[in-house]
Amino acid sequence: MTLQEYDYARESPSKLAASCLLLALTMKNLGGWTPTLEYYSGYSAQDLHPLVKRLNFLLTYQPHGKLNAVRSKYSHRVFFEVAKVTPMDMLKLEETLTSS
Repeated sequence: MTLQEYDYARESPSKLAASCLLLALTMKNLGGWTPTLEYYSGYSAQDLHPLVKRLNFLLTYQPHGKLNAVRSKYSHRVFFEVAKVTPMDMLKLEETLTSS
């Protein structure tokens, strides 16, 4: 989704990927940012928090007319129906990020 949004072009691909991973871990309640993830990514959780919040906002308020083919593809069971995952409530996300 970020490929379609100009605001994300200035972010480094590694930081964007790390932020997506942290958001996915948080959304699925699979734990937080571990020392191993920090070591190999080069980013601390605090470095990623602002971008994670922006990504969740993008998921929450995505335009429904855009990317229908992508949404349809990733709604399939083969791709674990990731397009159907509900974004986190912004306040809950903030609470989860600050508590870790």
